[in-house]
Amino acid sequence: MTTAARASGMTLAGFLAQAAVEASRDAESAEGRIVGDRELITEFFAVRRNLRQVGNNLNQIAKAINSGSEAPPQTDTVLVAVESAVRRIDAIVDMVLRS
Repeated sequence: MTTAARASGMTLAGFLAQAAVEASRDAESAEGRIVGDRELITEFFAVRRNLRQVGNNLNQIAKAINSGSEAPPQTDTVLVAVESAVRRIDAIVDMVLRS
């Protein structure tokens, strides 16, 4: 819960209060929303980890190119990974906008 609260920019107490208010508004669907939110947050964290890894690789490639070297052989693989991460983020944002 602490991680989810921090990710949403709220204190833990505020996050729990918000969850309680949301649950009280529609008790029948509250469980589904909470599970869906948890899955969404988990996916955001997975994409963030992936982007950090890819970002490190992208920085190394940029450093090599800026120093006058040719693009390393893994450049295409890293660019494909960036594109994949962007598609995942787009899909998550679409899910949020639909809910």
